[in-house]
Amino acid sequence: MSATIYIPGDSGALALGAEKVAKAAAKELAERGIAAKIVRNGSRGAYFLEPMVEVETAEGRRAYGPVKAADIKGLFDAGFLTGGQHRLALGDPEDIPFFAKQTRLTFARCGITDPVSLEDYEAHGGLDGLRKAVAMAPLDIVKQVTESGLRGRGGAGFPTGIKWKTVLDTAADRKYIVCNADEGDSATFADRMIMEGDPFVLIEGMTIAGIATGATKGFVYIRSEYPHAVATMNKAVEVARKAGVLGATVLGSPNAFDIEIRVGAGAYVCGEETSLLNSLEGKRGVVRAKPPLPAIQGLFGKPTVINNVISLASVPIIMDKGAAFYKDFGMGRSRGTIPIQIAGNVKHGGLFEIAFGLSLGEIVDEIGGGTRSGRPVKAVQVGGPLGAYFPRELFDTPFDYEEFAKRDGLIGHAGITVFDDTADMLKMARFAMEFCAIESCGKCTPCRIGSTRGMEVIDRLAAGIEPEKSLALVTDLCNTMKFGSLCALGGFTPYPVMSAITHFPEDFKPAPARVAAE
Repeated sequence: MSATIYIPGDSGALALGAEKVAKAAAKELAERGIAAKIVRNGSRGAYFLEPMVEVETAEGRRAYGPVKAADIKGLFDAGFLTGGQHRLALGDPEDIPFFAKQTRLTFARCGITDPVSLEDYEAHGGLDGLRKAVAMAPLDIVKQVTESGLRGRGGAGFPTGIKWKTVLDTAADRKYIVCNADEGDSATFADRMIMEGDPFVLIEGMTIAGIATGATKGFVYIRSEYPHAVATMNKAVEVARKAGVLGATVLGSPNAFDIEIRVGAGAYVCGEETSLLNSLEGKRGVVRAKPPLPAIQGLFGKPTVINNVISLASVPIIMDKGAAFYKDFGMGRSRGTIPIQIAGNVKHGGLFEIAFGLSLGEIVDEIGGGTRSGRPVKAVQVGGPLGAYFPRELFDTPFDYEEFAKRDGLIGHAGITVFDDTADMLKMARFAMEFCAIESCGKCTPCRIGSTRGMEVIDRLAAGIEPEKSLALVTDLCNTMKFGSLCALGGFTPYPVMSAITHFPEDFKPAPARVAAE
């Protein structure tokens, strides 16, 4: 029996040198005349250990990392193909603390299977949910998703089942499933990890959504900065189509469903669902006024389900294990698991899937291991560039949609960016306004003009010009943007700005006073 070596082809691992490691391993195998198979799996998500190389041994998988190309010869000399000891040995990957503490439902196969092998996918429970779905009535599928408590993982937290029921109940000659994979928030990479590491779970989730609502066509809208995800998704769709998972008769049933991959053009605002629809239709990516809701008049004016990657990728396990199984995880109205993405100035950056309810402090200090710099944590931004900055005093906040909202924050796509005590929160508040000004689609005045004026006023604050008046003006601008903007870009920009002002007032004092305070 030949050995199997797993070397991630995931973008995060590639950025850390995985391609060089794979080439060095192939070269070493050839020189030593060893018959072994190299599988380019996805990453398991512990990027502080990447590139993490795994081998299938008689005792199970054994991991080594982080591996450099220069380490490969030594690993072979140490007999790593049979789990030999080496300074980079990590043992059974499931026992690594970062993974052992997780509850992996959506990401159960990520880093374990060959991403484009449907056979491997099925061997690890893939398609079980779809097989059950094709034997059910559409309304029963919708009921199961509704009862599971699944909410939109893209940031809005809207109940998935309600959206599906609206599309199911709306009569039309054509309906669509649109997957929003325009993952543009800072510190977010969960969507990319699924598309590169377990693309069939997304295909399965979208197909179930199609059967549940009467949609026969799906589109995956992927951000242009994800070329590896685009390539993997295209290949997986082709494999699924050939195997009869997609097409005129899904798994031999009377249901028809097919998927097309589309690539965005780099606009952050196209992460907003109506801008995304305009872009898909070949129009300029600007926000549409609501109503009508996309569920009633969406893509090409037809009823459309628009869900995030993680929302759709969570559906197969709900269909396979049942609504009660999924709902058993979490707290309050936040049910199931959430893939928390930990980044920024942090020691153990990566993806951590766990049931809702873990405190922010536990995530940052225990899971993330504190700052990479070793300095004290000053602030944590949760929810991307539009998320609030939380000080240590709020680290007892449970990871839950409503609990974050109570403290003027938002979970968003569950990306966490950690900052140490050298961060200047006035500069971070200015960055939020600048980001909004650059990325605004220009459709509404509060976002387009308010963000530009916000930058100017914060610059006046930094220069010590009429600080009290400037602070009052920033607050007024934020209020106008929050309640007057057409979409979340302008509406949520006040979150980082006002949280920085509220929790870090010392950073907004006039320059001479700030120097004196230091």
